[in-house]
Amino acid sequence: MKPFHVTFLGTGTSHGIPVIGCPCPVCHSSDPHDNRFRSSILIEDGAHTLLIDTTPEFRLQALRANLKSLDAVLYTHDHADHFNGIDDLRIFCKDSTLPVYCSEEVASSITSRFGYVLKTYDEAGGIPHLQLNKLKPYEMIRVAGFEVLPIPIRHGCKLILAFRIGSFIYATDSSGIPPESLPYFEGVDTLVLGSLRYSPHPTHFSVGEAVAFATKVGAKRVFLTHLCHDIRHSQLEAELPPHMHVAYDMLQITIGEVYDQ
Repeated sequence: MKPFHVTFLGTGTSHGIPVIGCPCPVCHSSDPHDNRFRSSILIEDGAHTLLIDTTPEFRLQALRANLKSLDAVLYTHDHADHFNGIDDLRIFCKDSTLPVYCSEEVASSITSRFGYVLKTYDEAGGIPHLQLNKLKPYEMIRVAGFEVLPIPIRHGCKLILAFRIGSFIYATDSSGIPPESLPYFEGVDTLVLGSLRYSPHPTHFSVGEAVAFATKVGAKRVFLTHLCHDIRHSQLEAELPPHMHVAYDMLQITIGEVYDQ
């Protein structure tokens, strides 16, 4: 697989940062790394562009990233902070359908909550035209030129999807990894892992839990994402081992090249 680029369109939790009306130091930080849109990434190899999740800020994220074309979308799950920007996909499918790939549960949510995006007739020309594709866990599928492996992970009592492309894994919103999914994390080179806050949370890894899991699977590079306003970027970055980092909005990393650990 040739090298590809990953851009963090957003790295925040469901509130985004700054949080509305919050007086805390992180929400009023002058460090731009502490300003976080809701979590999403863009994957590009020069010929194809693949989006994971459509956050409520997707329009702003796309403008900030100068996104001009999109080949497909992957969905991790259907929580509002990863899903509700779906309507802004319409700019990318004016003349043809845009393929989206998701679990059976997310497909049901698209049908019930945003059923109009699946219509073939659009009199006014103002809605997305999406082609719905259901993913099977642990079954490799080719999406927009990338070989993608969907891996179920736990998000509280809910099972959502992480995605592996080559030696790269994106696993946001995780609170645990089912035993049957663990083998699929073997040999991971770059791991993006949700890490909500320092203290425990019922549906997300804490910082300590995320670091412990990344260490367990032997990831060579780790980027923590889906961060809340309890986390100041500079503080956590200084606390992490050298091969682990705090992701931030518009950070771009390259997968498949030699890098300094």
